[in-house]
Formats: sequence, structure tokens, C-alpha cells
Amino acid sequence: QVQLVESGGGLVQAGGSLRLSCASSTNIFNIYSMGWYRQAPGKQRELVARISRGVSGGVTNYSDSVKGRFTISRDNAMNTVNLQMNSLKPEDTAVYYCKARLSNGGIDYWGQGTQVTVSS
Repeated sequence: QVQLVESGGGLVQAGGSLRLSCASSTNIFNIYSMGWYRQAPGKQRELVARISRGVSGGVTNYSDSVKGRFTISRDNAMNTVNLQMNSLKPEDTAVYYCKARLSNGGIDYWGQGTQVTVSS
């Protein structure tokens, strides 16, 4: 069982930045992958960024819509996964969720979500 708590959401103007954090109740060093997903009203939940266990801080994947603007990172000492979001756009407005998968093909655990609103 893993509990995930997101923080850092809020209201920001277009072009601004926010940093989301996901705190895990378990040691993230042993977690296979962690990721950030988002869901806008009336849309399906989509992958934003994912970081998998690996050398040099892990293997990262980003959706095309956020490449070059968002950066995901793991802080093993703090058991957190962070998402630095720069050059925010109104279309980034959504509820952002943290997800952890303990092992390859294993069960997914989700946080409760944090709202990000980008005004134009």
C-alpha cells in the first residue's frame, strides 16, 4: 500500500511557473515508476511525465505537449517526485495526479490530485 499526496497547485498567469510535489508514504527508491497525469474537464486523463527507476536519476518520458517546458525529478532522500512546470499555457489547466507503480506490470496507486489553473 502506497499513499501519495500532491501539493503545489494553484492559479498562475500564462507564461508563469509552478512546481508540483508528490510525497510518497514509502521509499521511492524501490518504486518502479512514478508519474504525473492530468485531467481537464470533459477530457480523459493523460500522461504528462513519467520517471522510471534507472541510473543517473532514472529514465524520463514526457508528452509532446509539455516537452521542453516541464521537468520531472525524483528526490529519493525526501521520498518525493517533483514536476517543474515552466512557460505555462491555459491549455495546461487541469487536475494533476501523481501515480506510482511499485513494479513492472504491478498495481497503480494514485494521489488525490491538485488543481492547476492557468489564466490567459
